[in-house]
Amino acid sequence: MTENEIAREIVDAAYKVHTTLGPGLLESVYEAVMYYELQKRGLFVLKQQPIPVVYEDVKLEEGFRADLIIEGKVIVELKSVETIHPVHKKQLLTYLRLTNNKLGLLINFGALLIKDGISRVVNNL
Repeated sequence: MTENEIAREIVDAAYKVHTTLGPGLLESVYEAVMYYELQKRGLFVLKQQPIPVVYEDVKLEEGFRADLIIEGKVIVELKSVETIHPVHKKQLLTYLRLTNNKLGLLINFGALLIKDGISRVVNNL
């Protein structure tokens, strides 16, 4: 599957989860349900995957944790907040650069309409 095909499945899953549960729950709830929904669709999903960060000669085995990595190609950063701030997109772009992935989705389950809560972030795509 290409990054865009995977993204379509993720967006569809997010829509289903959001319309079923509604906005305003804890991020951890949406993470668990998205993990379940994406696996149910036959996708390989890693949850809270530690990602190393290398700086000069220093390697941090766990520089950050990616909320979800789907098929090893798309990183999903989940939020459940009233407003997405520019730093959230910058954070995801940094994750993409550090993992050499090309596509990330920032999904805010706090949005009233899920279509308003999904942002694509690309790294040389």
